[in-house]
Amino acid sequence: MQHLRLGINIDHIATVRNARGGSHPDPITALAIVQKAGADGITAHLREDRRHIKDDDIVRIKNESQLPLNMEMAATDEMLQIALNIKPHACCIVPEKRTEVTTEGGLNVYAGKEKLQPFITRLQDAGIKVSLFIDPEEKQLEAASILHADIVELHTGSYCHALGAAREIELQKIIASAKLAGQLGLECHAGHGLSYETTPAIAAISNIVELNIGHFLIGEAIFTGLYESVRKMRQVMDEAR
Repeated sequence: MQHLRLGINIDHIATVRNARGGSHPDPITALAIVQKAGADGITAHLREDRRHIKDDDIVRIKNESQLPLNMEMAATDEMLQIALNIKPHACCIVPEKRTEVTTEGGLNVYAGKEKLQPFITRLQDAGIKVSLFIDPEEKQLEAASILHADIVELHTGSYCHALGAAREIELQKIIASAKLAGQLGLECHAGHGLSYETTPAIAAISNIVELNIGHFLIGEAIFTGLYESVRKMRQVMDEAR
């Protein structure tokens, strides 16, 4: 079965840094550590309010990482210009609200096609792959295909937060959506809320080629160290695959 890529979101190293001010801990220090532990890419979300990753962080990640950068961003003119200047490997367009603690759900591509189309085209014309972070719903996948996105990232938050039979229902939605993504010619990623417990079932879905995981691994790193938390996730993914 195809190698399942692991993208590490390093936002919350910056969250800890910003809580105290100054430069420590520096998210750039994580780059070599997560690569050695088995990561295949770096994800970072430059939010409008710069609550964790800041502009200089994005520039330094792009310049210093040996791994491809997946820049998460809202569909705003400001973020478009930053992406066009930095030219990350990929941009994952996500919904964003100032009041949210973390991303609460997928982007409504179906309702926002007209706004998103020129945004996607400009990124792709600059050689940047475009990913759309969506809920595992048929109409969102079909809209992503109409817009000629390169990638969809399926929001796994509802699956991770559900319990018992409800979790199985959410898992089946993800399985069906990953299959449809393949039929539509969309590369399929997944992420949000994944842990050692919830990752295996997602990692076993053959149509999914990349997982993006951040908060859980940064939290685990407090107790075990960043290398070990990523290494263990890499092992969990490989065993499930």
